[in-house]
Amino acid sequence: MGLHLCQVSAALSRHILQAIMKPSLLCLLTFVFTATSMVSQVRAAEKPNILFLICDDLNCDISCYGHPLVKTPNIDRLASRGVRFDQAYCQYPLCGPSRASFMTGLYADQTLIHRNAIYIREHIPNVKTISQLFRDAGYRATRIGKIFHYNVPKQIGTGGHDDPYSWDQTINPRGRDKDDEDRIFSLKKGSFGGTLSWLAADGTDEQQTDGIAASEAVQLLLDYAKSDTNFFLAVGLFRPHTPFVAPKKYFDMYPLDALQVPNVPVDYLQTLPAPARKSITRKKDQLDLDPKLGVKAIQAYYASISFADAQLGRILDALDATNLSKNTIVIFTSDHGYHMGEHGHWQKTTLFENASRVPLIMAGPEIAKGQNANSIAEMVDLYPTLADLVGITPPPFTSGISLKDGLGDPTTVLRTSALTQYENGYSIRTHRYRYTEWGEQGGEGKELYDHQSDPAEMHNLAAHEDQQETLSRLSKLLQKRVNQAQKPPLGIRQIHFENTRRVPQR
Repeated sequence: MGLHLCQVSAALSRHILQAIMKPSLLCLLTFVFTATSMVSQVRAAEKPNILFLICDDLNCDISCYGHPLVKTPNIDRLASRGVRFDQAYCQYPLCGPSRASFMTGLYADQTLIHRNAIYIREHIPNVKTISQLFRDAGYRATRIGKIFHYNVPKQIGTGGHDDPYSWDQTINPRGRDKDDEDRIFSLKKGSFGGTLSWLAADGTDEQQTDGIAASEAVQLLLDYAKSDTNFFLAVGLFRPHTPFVAPKKYFDMYPLDALQVPNVPVDYLQTLPAPARKSITRKKDQLDLDPKLGVKAIQAYYASISFADAQLGRILDALDATNLSKNTIVIFTSDHGYHMGEHGHWQKTTLFENASRVPLIMAGPEIAKGQNANSIAEMVDLYPTLADLVGITPPPFTSGISLKDGLGDPTTVLRTSALTQYENGYSIRTHRYRYTEWGEQGGEGKELYDHQSDPAEMHNLAAHEDQQETLSRLSKLLQKRVNQAQKPPLGIRQIHFENTRRVPQR
């Protein structure tokens, strides 16, 4: 009898894998019904599993966040099964510092990581990362793709600046997007990682790096279901990070005549403090971008989002087919936001809403279904939240708060502000306002935006006389939050030194 069950399980694994690898309506229906009838023998693990899904450089240009054009049916499907945070914010709008922050539950001034190409233990050697916490609690911790920093696309297929202590197993997918780099269009020939660049690719989804990552995740979920393994599975997709590479069919979803570059007034830059102005003009090749190129960049970005969404869908299908979704907490997010011409800027590294806001969706046992959270969230909250959801005590050094109560009852407000920093600037976001100070006590400039009347943050109210009471109140709140975020983490050794390593992104 035992041998028979093993044979059935193996046959089921092959069937599901084939269905997800080559999705068609008939294949999908067959795999769903077959899976439903054959996985009944899989026992639910005692503690919930964690499936951590993250895209790279993804803003909130997503259908379930109200975008009128971008098609993301699988992210939307996850939102219908869980809680969506409309106001979730990263703590540093750059890949390396942000990822170090949410993986440790610490602010950038606590990790001491303020730029890319840093290994976290160079500065905080005895920190316990979130996946390490689960690993120590008996979970199998696996990383597929980019969780800690990678230079993209240069380090695709390698471990990047990963932390090996955080995982039992790591998988570094490498697809044809690496082989096709000589075909990629770039504003700076041969430069891709930090430059607007894109390619409508030949071939299938499964041949791309993120397609391979999805296939690896599907296989692992099948293995976990058979072995009844408690898992912390982190899948980091590289898209929509530049270069925006996706199969041609995704580009066809976004006709150029339906797209438009955001309009920016001629004298806009003069309304900003010098550091803010610098943050949106530092990439000289992207200043005053030709609108004909701009819409092509937007098309490519949207195509990459829809391509990434399709890979997420394959993973979610496998989670359902194996019956693991009943006992798995799924979290979907991005490392930071992104500009696509807003404020005249392209890409990240600003203290505007476009770069600091991230999508955040959580679904699973004891989480409300199809609701939007009233609370603001910070990415440092992910660590204590996931620990709380499975009943693991987080270490005392973490700076975030648990959002568990807000997941059970999304009307609960647990945070009323979020802190984001970039270089020498700090920004606080409340439900209504964004307030930013550059330099010591705002000595290099201040910004105030009222989202009730100015959701695009185009009108700086900091110098307006009738806003001084609001300015003073938010300044006090910001300074309080900054002081908290700079507090040395309990029990963590901080190594202060000037880390001058530079790794080309290409």
